[in-house]
Amino acid sequence: MGLFDFFKKKETSVQEQEALDKGLEKTKEGLFSKITKAVVGKATVDDDVLDELEEILVTSDVGVNTTLKIIQRIEERVARDKYINTTELNGILRQEIQNLLAENNSSDFENFEYGSHKPYVIMVVGVNGVGKTTTIGKLASKLKAAGNKVVLGAADTFRAAAVDQLKLWGERVDVRVVAQAMGSDPASVAFDTLQSAVANGDDVAVIDTAGRLHNKVALMNELSKIKNVMQKVVPGAPHEILLVLDASTGQNAIEQCRQFTQATDVNALALTKLDGTAKGGVVIGISDQFKIPVKYIGVGESVNDLQLFDRKAFVDSLFKQE
Repeated sequence: MGLFDFFKKKETSVQEQEALDKGLEKTKEGLFSKITKAVVGKATVDDDVLDELEEILVTSDVGVNTTLKIIQRIEERVARDKYINTTELNGILRQEIQNLLAENNSSDFENFEYGSHKPYVIMVVGVNGVGKTTTIGKLASKLKAAGNKVVLGAADTFRAAAVDQLKLWGERVDVRVVAQAMGSDPASVAFDTLQSAVANGDDVAVIDTAGRLHNKVALMNELSKIKNVMQKVVPGAPHEILLVLDASTGQNAIEQCRQFTQATDVNALALTKLDGTAKGGVVIGISDQFKIPVKYIGVGESVNDLQLFDRKAFVDSLFKQE
């Protein structure tokens, strides 16, 4: 298998779909129970139903602006078709959410071009506690399983636990980890990691960074320094800046996304802990608001529960009737 051949799959496997269905259970239950209550006793989709649907989407962390966009589209369909009964509402909502994700560049990355970069460098950013290091470990496992030589850089040197955790993941998935002493310059760790990757002929280098959301200027300066140092070893690095967000924090995840996108050139998102929350709607809101592709979602604890985001599978799972 080649560098990122696991991106070339055409559809979500049965096992992945089952894990996705299980991971989205809480979001699905919350959404459907509320929609069912909103339409009980109603024959058609009228203003009252749309008002309740708007409230349901907002409280499901889809976000106000994205919710208003969805409601407007449904209103246009109601006006055009004149009569839409409440049994059709789920199908219409499903279509509009899937259309929105398609428009906002959140795809399953089937046609994503990685070019001829070697090593391909991924810098991972995000605050402490969102599952950043765990996501790196699971991604390393996925990349290695695809036949790649992978190295991890422990550039989150402000927390001893972060370095130790990354080393544990390295042992668990059998990939090398480059680390320095606690408190070392993160840029120095990133530099060493890429030098090691080049010397070792590695295909992918994944760099962990400090999970502090301090003021924007300090964050920007720190991440810029790491990027500049890496480019001295691998021109154009990092090729990917992956922001990891905890879906269970809802609107707070949106605020974190705003802060990091202002501080650095984030071009991919990973949303973790979808299995532990009813706030899975935040995936839709973040995709719509920031126009950055959602690349991975975390739907469980196991190594295999980091999935490539497939918008069709995601929406199908959300609206699947039992």
